[in-house]
Amino acid sequence: MGTAMPQMDQLKKNMKAAWMAGDFGQIAKFNETEGTAFVERVHIQRGSDVLDVACGTGNLAIPAARLGANVIGVDIATNLLEQARTRAAKEELKAEFREGDAEALAFPDAQFDAVISMFGAMFAPRPELVVSELTRVCKPNGFIAMANWTPRGFVSRQFKTMAKHVPPPPGLASPLLWGDESELRKRFAHGNATLQAKPIVARMAFPFSVPETVEFYRLYFGPTQRAFAALPEEKQGALRRDLEDLYSRHNKATDGTTDVEAEYLEVVAKRS
Repeated sequence: MGTAMPQMDQLKKNMKAAWMAGDFGQIAKFNETEGTAFVERVHIQRGSDVLDVACGTGNLAIPAARLGANVIGVDIATNLLEQARTRAAKEELKAEFREGDAEALAFPDAQFDAVISMFGAMFAPRPELVVSELTRVCKPNGFIAMANWTPRGFVSRQFKTMAKHVPPPPGLASPLLWGDESELRKRFAHGNATLQAKPIVARMAFPFSVPETVEFYRLYFGPTQRAFAALPEEKQGALRRDLEDLYSRHNKATDGTTDVEAEYLEVVAKRS
């Protein structure tokens, strides 16, 4: 909250660079099924106006458009938006993708029937602004639906492992608090919304060995790529070993591949 504006501007630039690094589209392919299931569970209606915030390559926007919704996706990463446009064009779907910030959405009040976000808006640095914006652009009687990694889940442990080697900027709320139900209820308490939340376990199955999975993330997942790049070469091996140990301890596969379970919180806040 007290972060000075020049510092925040630089932080936003760094975050954009991190999410544009590598090729998150390669990672997102392994979450496509989860995105489709999420859209089906929150009951997106044909003909409804839907905003996908921090949409990435369109893992929510694409299945919502398949259901006949009028979809706009926004994201800070322009390369991911291009991938989303390509996916939509390939299926001849009605979906628009724009560069945009979850903390300052460029839309009028009460424009959308549904405002959705999966593993995206939770990473914006100022949660109070995100809640305010998601609520502002949602119509009365509409809903906000989010999928947020939980503090106790595997993805949280992955980020904490990287943070041991490359600490995040000080003074910012952890994005993983978005996966804490009690914290979510506080954040949405003043937004005229009733909130329902339930934990969901996502399966993350990769056709690679554990070392190959860690290397896959190092190549394609921007935050992991940047964490390795921030370390001198002689210290990168320790980060790699810690990540391989994390995956090995949680790996359920017995055939040489990697299969872990990652918990997230599914949140639906209905506007009054």
